[in-house]
Amino acid sequence: MIDAITTPVSLPVIALLGLMLLPLVLGLVIWSIRSHRDPSLSVDCDSPVSELLPSLAGLSQGTVYEGNSVELFENGAFFEMMFDEIARARASVHFETFLWKEGRLGARLVEALVERRRAGVEVRVMVDGNGGKKMGKDAKRRLREAGCRLVLHHPTKLRHIGVVNDRDHRKLVVIDGRVALVGGHCIVDSWLGNAENREHVRDLAVRLRGPAVHGVQAAFSENWVEDTGELFLGDAYFPPLERCGEVAAHVASVKAEGSPPAVKIVHHLAVCVAKRRIRIQNPYFLPDDEAIEALCKAAARGVDVRVMVPSTDASDMPIVQHAAHRNFHKLLEGGVRIFEYQTCLLHQKVMTVDGHWCAIGSSNFDDRSLETNDEITLSLCDEVLARQLEAVFERDARQCVELDAERWSQRGLWPKCRDNVLHVFNEVL
Repeated sequence: MIDAITTPVSLPVIALLGLMLLPLVLGLVIWSIRSHRDPSLSVDCDSPVSELLPSLAGLSQGTVYEGNSVELFENGAFFEMMFDEIARARASVHFETFLWKEGRLGARLVEALVERRRAGVEVRVMVDGNGGKKMGKDAKRRLREAGCRLVLHHPTKLRHIGVVNDRDHRKLVVIDGRVALVGGHCIVDSWLGNAENREHVRDLAVRLRGPAVHGVQAAFSENWVEDTGELFLGDAYFPPLERCGEVAAHVASVKAEGSPPAVKIVHHLAVCVAKRRIRIQNPYFLPDDEAIEALCKAAARGVDVRVMVPSTDASDMPIVQHAAHRNFHKLLEGGVRIFEYQTCLLHQKVMTVDGHWCAIGSSNFDDRSLETNDEITLSLCDEVLARQLEAVFERDARQCVELDAERWSQRGLWPKCRDNVLHVFNEVL
């Protein structure tokens, strides 16, 4: 009997096998993390959305704040109001944005913030590291020399490699802890004016007064504490706030570890409980399969579902619109009406349900906003504001082309192939 001859596996071979298996292991880890953060959401509820704000708030780890006032501002008019509020600041100005580019608007904002700092007001400015790459060295220098605290969130550096895809997409201002401004406006000159042509942007924002301002201030503190370690305390930031209106509000901003972000829960629940009508205006509308199913189910149960997006020609990111087109046939066949805004980039992130509830903030209707970015959405129960936003939708619809389901299904092979290829990258667009 001849003994079997065994050849020991050399260390280089083991190392090579380890290197080959490493991408598979990393892929499994990433898939596991995403699968835990992205469960299939389900809702079984017959109550109208007007009765569900406590549920929306509780399920998205928030609080209902009663007794607020909310005012709507469109396009460049928002900035005039913003500068008036900054000029009235006596204790603190907290400013957070995703996109800031050098220009007239940025220069005016620097002047306003520097003036307040020299008057003794605490000024904190947070700009996304990627979105602030073009804000200009002079703006950064002037803010810092004046004593303003300027922080770039997750700038492109080797030590941030693990969070390079995590962007701060919020746009908010908090004045003296008493007034909050929330919406989609960026610090770019194209947001000035009145959305009159392709050189401008169509956008909406709100001014909030009342107890809910504490929720917006808390959202600002989240990334500020992460990046600086500073905890700001006292009445300069969290003063006692009395009732000043009748609007019930909830601030959705939490991105809890290991569970779906608050903004995703709020958007999904609102669609699932709608009874009569849904209106959505959003610049980057790439709903996942779950959201598509929810929208189509709403239409199937008789809800009038209408979605407005910018046309490909009007968008600042045509590839996003093409990627979105990949699933338009499912929505159209499911009874969802889709309108493409022609005049300019439609940038507002707005949703209304049944004329009673509305959401406005920084969140796009795509995986990047609803899964990855840091966002803020105000969830508001107020018939007056909801009707205002519905009126805005109807007015904007006059400058839209409504898509036809039959004609859309007859598009050629090339558009369908292009849209499918681009949709593969939807989570990073």
